[in-house]
This record gives sequence, C-alpha cells and structure tokens, in this order.
Amino acid sequence: MRVTIGIDVAVRAAHQASLADGQGVFLFTGHRFSTDPSELAGLWSRRPEGADDVVVIMEPTRNAWVPLASWFRGKGARVVMVPPQRSADLRAYYSKHAKTDRLDSRVLARLPLLHPEGLHVELGLGPGDALKRAVKLRCSLVTRRCANMRRIDALLEIMGPAWTRALGSDLCATALEFVAHYAQPAATRRLGRARLTRFLRLHSRGRWGEREADALLAAADTTLELWGEGGLDLDALAADIALEARLACDLTREIRDLSGRIEVMYRIADPGGILLSVPGVAVTLAAQILGRLGDVGRFDSLAGVRSFSGLVPRHRLSGTGGATGGPSKAGDACLRAALFLAADHARRQDPQLAARYHRLMTQAGKHHTSALCSVAAVLLTRIAACLRDGIPYVIRDVDGRAVGRQEARAICVERYTVSDAVRAARRTVSRNKSIKGRDGATQQGVAKRSDVAPVPVPA
Repeated sequence: MRVTIGIDVAVRAAHQASLADGQGVFLFTGHRFSTDPSELAGLWSRRPEGADDVVVIMEPTRNAWVPLASWFRGKGARVVMVPPQRSADLRAYYSKHAKTDRLDSRVLARLPLLHPEGLHVELGLGPGDALKRAVKLRCSLVTRRCANMRRIDALLEIMGPAWTRALGSDLCATALEFVAHYAQPAATRRLGRARLTRFLRLHSRGRWGEREADALLAAADTTLELWGEGGLDLDALAADIALEARLACDLTREIRDLSGRIEVMYRIADPGGILLSVPGVAVTLAAQILGRLGDVGRFDSLAGVRSFSGLVPRHRLSGTGGATGGPSKAGDACLRAALFLAADHARRQDPQLAARYHRLMTQAGKHHTSALCSVAAVLLTRIAACLRDGIPYVIRDVDGRAVGRQEARAICVERYTVSDAVRAARRTVSRNKSIKGRDGATQQGVAKRSDVAPVPVPA
C-alpha cells in the first residue's frame, strides 16, 4: 500500500504534516511536530497498517529539511523535494485565495495526483553535503574579496591615478600588504626608499624592488602636491583603505585554506578524475561543478541536467507565434558561474566547442556572452554524460576523430579564431540594443508622464 506524507517545513514554528492514500484521500491532516526523534516517531506511527511504500514530500525550506529527510530515509521512506515556486503554483490551483500551513501540507500530500511527473526522489543531503557547502562558501568568499578589491581601487582613485599605476590594477598580495601598512602618503615618504624597498622585496619574495619603490614614492609626492594641506583628511582615507586591505588579505588566506580542504574532498568524490579530463577544468572548477551538480543519476535525462543549471533559454509559444528569451537562470547560480568559466577555457581546447562558438559569433550574430552560454550548456551535457557512464572526456575533432590536447589547441587557433573586427561589431550591436532599450523605456516614461495633467500652481 502506498501512502504520501506532505510536510510543510517550518524553521522556528512546528512543522505540519498531512497523510493521503494512493487515491488522494486524506487519513489525517495538520499533524504538528518538531524535529525531535520522539515526535518524528509519533508521526511515523500514524501511518496505516500495510503501508509498505511511504513517500515523503517537502519543500527545501532553508536547511530545516535536511535532518527530516535523513530521518525518513533511515525509516525506508522515499523523500521527494519540490521547488517552492512549483508547490505555490499548485496551491494557487487548489485554493487560490488561501494560504495556510495545513493547506500547504495537503497540497504536497496530493502532489502524486496533481503533478506525478514532478516526483524526483532526493538522495543527497543538500547543504548537509560537505563538498557542496564548501564550494558555495568559497564562491561567497571570492565574491566578498572582489567587492573589497573594488572598494580599495575606488578609494585609491581619490588620492590620484598615480597610485593605480604604481600598484597595478589587479592589486596583488604585495600591493595589499603595502596599502594595509602605508596607504598614508606622508607615512610612505617617512619610510624612505631603502626601507620601502626592503619591505616590498620581503612581501613579494624578491619580485618587487627599487623600481616599484620609486613609483610609490612618486605617487605619494603627487598626492601630497595634489591635495596640499587641509584639502583632504588623508589619515582617515588611509585608515579606510587599510581596513579594506586587511579584510582582503584575511579573505585571501581563508580562500587558500578552504581551497586545500576542497581539493581533498574532491579527490575522494571523484577518484577517477573524470572532471579533470574535461578541457578547461582544473581542481577548483571541477570541485565546484561536482559539488553543486551532485549525483547526475537523479536526473531522468540530460535535458533535465541542462534545465537544472538554468542555461536553457526561456520559451513562450502560443499558436503560430512565440518568442525565445535568454537563459532561464532557474538553477544553481554557483554551478552556472563555474560552467561559464570552464566553457571560456574549453572553447580554446576542444575543436567541436570552438566550432560552435565560432559559428554563433560569425554566422548567428551572437555576442560573446550569449555564445559562451550555449557552449556552457553543451559542455554541461557532456560532463553529465561522462559522470553517468563513468568514462573520461575525450576531445574530438569536428569529424569525430579523437585528437590530443596539443593538436586540439592548434586546430582551434587555426580554424576557429574569431577576429577582433567581429568581436568589436558584436559589442557595438549589443551596446546599441542596450541603449535603445533604455531610451525606449525613457521615452515611454516621458509619454506616460505627459498624459498626466499638470498640477496648477497657486498664485
């Protein structure tokens, strides 16, 4: 006998559960319980006798669903996770003008009747998986570090462009150490050429020396001459820059330590190194793709893998008309970011991907980002197929012949290099479309405002 338990998961309040049989008839509704072994056992004991096939359906409400899913799987139940947007649409169909926890649990319990093709058993732990959580954390730290670097760059612009020329636009580790200690131009001058050179050589391991020290001293002189006395509180500005630089240095160390831990977990999760055989994918991207993609066996088809990534285009078709939009972006953003970076490297090393990118750029009129999203979707499909079959990635020419990495790179350069003129033309078209869209919206707003009668001004 098959029964379905729909659970509306709560974070702070009590969960609510409803149980329905195979025909959708409710045996009970609104059972309240918390994530406690005794209360979970009480819910489990309420299933009818002979219920040998129990399906538990939940929404992934923050991380509160993870221990519930693990407990029910331990009892032999099949756990199904439903996207919140889908369950909300089904609830609106079921009862358009009401939303309660009891109603949500009833909708989830009847999901096998309302939407049977949406039942996909969840076998993983979601955020409870160490690799998935670690790569997401690393991505978040990298984003924070980029924001810190942008703020440092913006603050240095206040002191003058000479600092950007002296430190470089990418702000390497040595540059961060310098601005964390001597962002005040007067402090730089007091340090002197000899001590500044020793400082730079120490933190750069000999890569920076007297030339960089002279450039920094010249930048300090320029700032002091530019602002003079009293024009700007350089002490406060230097303190802000030093704070941002210390945060960036701390984030850099955390990212380095976390990357080492991620590499260990990835080697365990992919002992055959299947993802490392993919062109353009090293350990960092391989771990991020594998961690966020999870077990590909849970997808019914490779099309489902592409849909999960959000790289598939949106379609709006009706009758004889319709339109196709950009990527749906409905999946995992961290996965899409890794695939986008991997695709940009892979198109230079795989002739088939290079040919696709070249055709989209030169014949279809796509710009770089659009073409790369298409390549990323194809690359994801091949990665999923390799993981599903347990075989490494094989680079092939457009005629299907297997080629080595060196030969593949030579083919990509010789046949599928996109000229600078084509890239410039695509950028111009994309920029013009963007400007046209903004102007159209502005004109539309002006037209709407012009329809409104002016407010009379009292004399």
